[in-house]
Amino acid sequence: MKYDTITRENIQDLVEQFYRAVRQDDALGPIFTRVLGDDWTAHLEKLGEFWSTIVLGTRSFHGNVYGKHMQLAGIEPEHFRRWLSLFEKTVNRLFDEASAAQFMLMAHRVAASLQLGFFGKVEVQ
Repeated sequence: MKYDTITRENIQDLVEQFYRAVRQDDALGPIFTRVLGDDWTAHLEKLGEFWSTIVLGTRSFHGNVYGKHMQLAGIEPEHFRRWLSLFEKTVNRLFDEASAAQFMLMAHRVAASLQLGFFGKVEVQ
């Protein structure tokens, strides 16, 4: 059964399931592993706060997403395609259509912002 409302708890479920898929992905996994190693506990909690802030407006996230990501080397447009594709599959599996659409709207905004930083333009919509 899919979630029909978005809560802090099911956001954390989304984050954990999504990043499990990211770790197993041939293109994305090595990038995240290079930065985070094997201990994702703190990062997953921070990601839950991030998504809670941008989807629910909790204002519980404090950090510099843009600055942290701009430090990463070797990021290509394909990484954004994979990230968005995996995210969409995960939200569609876990949430009803309206909730999934809300997440995807925000995911595309995040991706567009980061792409502007990396490439000077939005490569992946």
